[in-house]
Amino acid sequence: MITAKDLTKVYRLRGREVTALDGVDLHVREGEIYGILGQSGAGKSTLIRCVNMLERPTSGTITVAGEELTALAGPSGRANSALRRARSRIGMVFQHFNLLSSRTVQENVELPLEMLGLPSRERARKAVELLNLVGLADKAKSYPTQLSGGQKQRVGIARALAGDPKVLLSDEATSALDPETTRSILQLLRDLNQQLGLTILLITHEMDVVKTICDSAAVMKGGRVIESGTIPELLAAPGSELAKELYPVAGEVASTDRTVLDVTFHQGLDNQSVVSQLSRMHDVEVEILGASLESAGGRQRGRMRIALPKQPADNAASIGFLRERGLRVEGMRVMAADAVVTRDNKDVPAMEGAK
Repeated sequence: MITAKDLTKVYRLRGREVTALDGVDLHVREGEIYGILGQSGAGKSTLIRCVNMLERPTSGTITVAGEELTALAGPSGRANSALRRARSRIGMVFQHFNLLSSRTVQENVELPLEMLGLPSRERARKAVELLNLVGLADKAKSYPTQLSGGQKQRVGIARALAGDPKVLLSDEATSALDPETTRSILQLLRDLNQQLGLTILLITHEMDVVKTICDSAAVMKGGRVIESGTIPELLAAPGSELAKELYPVAGEVASTDRTVLDVTFHQGLDNQSVVSQLSRMHDVEVEILGASLESAGGRQRGRMRIALPKQPADNAASIGFLRERGLRVEGMRVMAADAVVTRDNKDVPAMEGAK
């Protein structure tokens, strides 16, 4: 649904050049929720504004729903009628809502429809329909100053849906909201994704946002995408920094002769206690040192750090048991003499384990 190829954006500021995007490639599939993560200055906002051509890239291409937007703008970069039509099919939700205080909630939602030239009766019907969709039908005649932050963002979402977009862009839509309101807005976005078949591209600096609703994610740093993929793919990738940030595990590793393993539930394991099965079937004492697991739809995803008695060579059958159930197993090197612990980023060999 969204493809960026070798995207570059260079700003000229006070006689010098600043590269905001440096050869970015991005591929967002139809119907998925895709998160872009990164710290301030990573290039996230520039990227999302290039997707709808609010910022014209210096080079590279942007294609949305099969239409190359970078080929639609005129030589001067100004929007022409073809680009404006394409933009009308891309909704945008902003961090600070950007509502007009002089207009009622319904009139704010009607604004893009007014710009599209729809008659007043049709605008009103559509606006009421959208406000009902986001749970604000009773606030149609209210003004933005009378709303909470979460309600304002729901109005912003309703307005973004006015043109029946195929793609919804979200620019830090929840960063100005409290945790409970954030959860309700994320649930609304997920519901809209499923009900309307919307493709959603969102930028955020919050890992919980990605964990809660995203199907795929990318990490940006210094204007580049340094890691990307579906959440299961990222969890399955050895050494994935995003996986470690999404599901951090901690646990003290004592100076004792044992095998310490990081186990990743990357495919969404059926909701059953693998640890209990391992302990029972292999008659082994399993100690859970730390875990970051979530369950959705009866399936688990995340990471767990466990300790098994004795050396890795003695635990080959246990490691094999975990692998047979679709888990990725990484080892930690534990030296009993002086309790030196170092991370082994490679998968544990099936018959060797961590040393």
